[in-house]
Amino acid sequence: MTGDLPEIDEAERIETARKLFAGPISFLKSAPGLQHLPEADLPEVAFAGRSNVGKSSLLNALTNRNGLARTSNTPGRTQELNFFEVGEPPVMRLVDMPGYGFAEAPKDIVRKWRYLVNDFLRGRPTLKRALVLVDSRHGLKKVDLEMMEMLDKAAVSYRLVLTKSDKVKASELATVAAATVAEARKHAAAHPEILTTSSEKGGGIPELRAAILDAMKA
Repeated sequence: MTGDLPEIDEAERIETARKLFAGPISFLKSAPGLQHLPEADLPEVAFAGRSNVGKSSLLNALTNRNGLARTSNTPGRTQELNFFEVGEPPVMRLVDMPGYGFAEAPKDIVRKWRYLVNDFLRGRPTLKRALVLVDSRHGLKKVDLEMMEMLDKAAVSYRLVLTKSDKVKASELATVAAATVAEARKHAAAHPEILTTSSEKGGGIPELRAAILDAMKA
């Protein structure tokens, strides 16, 4: 009988998280600079990832809404921190961070991105966790490792999330996942376990919701 308890706990976690994200979720504001940040009065979970990693699609799948986060094929389109409130009254916030690794962007834009993101990570007391999204088709890139280093230095707890898992063969996905786990375990601030998701097919979305809920309560 006792062997069944972890499965029951997992089911309860997933159902609690499903109910939370099925409730009210609304866009709060965009912050192009630290002076525009909302008051640090709620726990926050931030989403980071390379341009075109599927961040907006994942946020839409996570919240079961088509247009919560804008999707774009233009790298580097979003250069602000976008805040979304979850619950009514709000119990937490999701933070959509500007995508990184956009080769076409002018150097001053890249510099502005680095200052904004780095200052936010280092100075946000309510930031519970960052989720670093990694494209399953490509695995970790140099810019992802740079983001992980930035999070390590800022002492922000983070977790790696593979996206677009439906776009690769199972054997290739397993190889990428193993390499991603191995890298995560080299970093003190990284969660040792990764999450694998597909916005299009819904794979891993319930588990991601539960992981966000866990982070919020940490």
